Amino acid sequence: MRKYIFPAVMAVIATMPDLAMAQTKGSNGGPVVRSQGHPIEFVRKGTEIVFYVGDDDGSPLSTKDMWGRATIQDGGKTVTVPLAPANPNMMTGKLQAELSPKAIVVFSASLHGHSLTARYTAE
Repeated sequence: MRKYIFPAVMAVIATMPDLAMAQTKGSNGGPVVRSQGHPIEFVRKGTEIVFYVGDDDGSPLSTKDMWGRATIQDGGKTVTVPLAPANPNMMTGKLQAELSPKAIVVFSASLHGHSLTARYTAE
């Protein structure tokens, strides 16, 4: 039953208007999606994934007390990657293999009861 939960969550997230595809490029070269007013930039470097989190005004938001995960749907498989905070405003995770083009990546994080979610398609 659990194997059906992630695809269902991905389908719901894909239909939410707030989680539209990224429309701009960030200062680190990745796509940026706004969640609850916070810009979140997704950058992948080989098997490392990095999310740069900004505050409402666009300034870097400390991720020190943030917890999060990335849910990735790639090649018909869904995996969850735990994310760890890194200074000054990054959440990082390690993949077992590089993402293929068109992989769907969903960032989910929480800070002080404030939930952030962003959806990306790997390029």
